Amino acid sequence: QVQLVESGGGSVQAGGSLRLSCAASGSTRNFKYMTWFRQAPGKEREGVAAIYTGTSIRHYADSVKGRFTISQDSAKNTVYLQMNSLKPEDTAMYYCAAELYSGNWWSVEGYNYWGQGTQVTVSS
Repeated sequence: QVQLVESGGGSVQAGGSLRLSCAASGSTRNFKYMTWFRQAPGKEREGVAAIYTGTSIRHYADSVKGRFTISQDSAKNTVYLQMNSLKPEDTAMYYCAAELYSGNWWSVEGYNYWGQGTQVTVSS
């Protein structure tokens, strides 16, 4: 049974930074894609950043390019999201997803595994 556990969320002021972690357990293999999504109240879940594990391939939503960086520690089966220059509009629940089997990296329906989420709140 694969589990994804997110951590690192919190409350920061605008301009601050946070680093989210997503630790995968229950599987010794690397997932093809590991992706961060976020969902703000009243809005749809959206893809933020994705990493094709074991490669240099990264994807970012336009809204976070230049501010967020996704990285991985293969030995720990963990993916990180470094978030800098945070804005109030980054406030959301952030979810980790793994194993893209269908669609594009931002396709919510295309992932096999999801974490429970970690809350990020950015105040102005």
